[in-house]
Amino acid sequence: MLDDFMTRALLAGIGLALVSAPLGCFVVWRRMAYFGDATAHAAMLGVALSLAIQTDVFFGALIFAIIMAWITTQLSGRNYSMDTLLGVFSHSFLAVGLVIVSFLSGVRIDLMAYLFGDILAVSKSDLSIIWSGTLVVLGLLTWRWKALFLSTLNEQLAYASGFNPTREQLILTISLGITVAVSIKIVGVLLITAMLIIPAAAAGNLVRNPEIMVFSAGVISCISVLLGLRASYIFDTPPGPTIVCIALSIFVLVNLFTALRKLSF
Repeated sequence: MLDDFMTRALLAGIGLALVSAPLGCFVVWRRMAYFGDATAHAAMLGVALSLAIQTDVFFGALIFAIIMAWITTQLSGRNYSMDTLLGVFSHSFLAVGLVIVSFLSGVRIDLMAYLFGDILAVSKSDLSIIWSGTLVVLGLLTWRWKALFLSTLNEQLAYASGFNPTREQLILTISLGITVAVSIKIVGVLLITAMLIIPAAAAGNLVRNPEIMVFSAGVISCISVLLGLRASYIFDTPPGPTIVCIALSIFVLVNLFTALRKLSF
């Protein structure tokens, strides 16, 4: 079954959909959209250095995604605001990564695949990495769900309940780094934030219950992957961007439905 490239692409996309749903909800609730974007851009530097020293791209992307999160957390509030730091490091890491790639003349690199993903080229080993990362992140979020949610809702409430918001932030950061690293093959470093935010934002317009919102975001993500791959096959368009376009279409339809429902009342 896994010899069929479309089957591998579908399994990889579903893995991304399942992990991006709960994590995307936390990104939306905490207003961390720019943080997710910066983490994804930083991963490009990890990809470039991994290619330069001929090691696994996944680990390079993971390490630099976490380094990015640690640096901004440590420096935030000292001399610069968080959004300023994210802007500086995000675009700088991406630029440095692209410059390093330009010097790798002896290595054949499909830069577009890293920037926008190439889900149709996912191999069996890539699939095992993607699903391993997915299961790790889902395990972390399930294990720390209450603590993460309380820390997101109110830090003082989290402290009163015996949880440390700083530790929960670290867990969320690590989860985001893992998700970015495993998603590079699917939608690339420039589009992963869209898959985190768009389904969660669409689900947030439909429901208010946190658990149901996570489930709805997962359904929207899976539908986006299924329809995106199908549309990409039919119209011969890039699969990663097509998946994001389908997610965007669902977001627009949900907002139209919500607006019409409000008008009817």
